[in-house]
Amino acid sequence: MGNEQQPTASFFTQVDVSPGSQSAQNAAAGENATEVLQQILLAQDKQNELLEQLVSQLTLAQRQRNNELNQWKQANPVLAARCRRAAEALSRVQAEFLGTLTEEVEETSDALMDGEFMLSEFVDRFGPRLAHLNGVLQVLTQLSSAPANTTPPNHP
Repeated sequence: MGNEQQPTASFFTQVDVSPGSQSAQNAAAGENATEVLQQILLAQDKQNELLEQLVSQLTLAQRQRNNELNQWKQANPVLAARCRRAAEALSRVQAEFLGTLTEEVEETSDALMDGEFMLSEFVDRFGPRLAHLNGVLQVLTQLSSAPANTTPPNHP
C-alpha cells in the first residue's frame, strides 16, 4: 500500500539535434523569409509605380499651368509688364512694412510676451495687411512678364 509509485511529470523534454532535422527547419525558415522578402519587393515595386504616376500627373498639371500663364502673358504683354512694375513697387512696400513690423516687435517684445491683449492688437494690426499684401504680390509676380533685356514702353 505505501510502496506504490505514482507517475511523475517529466521536467525534461526531448530535443532532436540530429543534422537532418536542423537543416529541414533552416530550409523552411529560409523559404519563409524569401517569400516574405519577395512580397515586400512586390509591394515596393507597386508603390514606386504609383509614385511615378503621381509625379507624372503633377508634372503634367504644372506644365499645363505654365503654358496657360505664358499664353496669357503673350496675349497681354502690356498688362504683364505693368504687373511686373507693380510687383516690384509692392515688393519695396512689403520691405518697408516688414521693417515697421520688426521695429514694433523689438520695441514691444516684453509686452507682447506678457499680455494677451497686446499680442491680439499686434496680430490684428499687422496680420491681415501682411497676408493680403503677400497674396497680391504673389499674383502680380506670377502674371508679370519676365524682365526683358530692353526697357519696356512706359504705359500709365
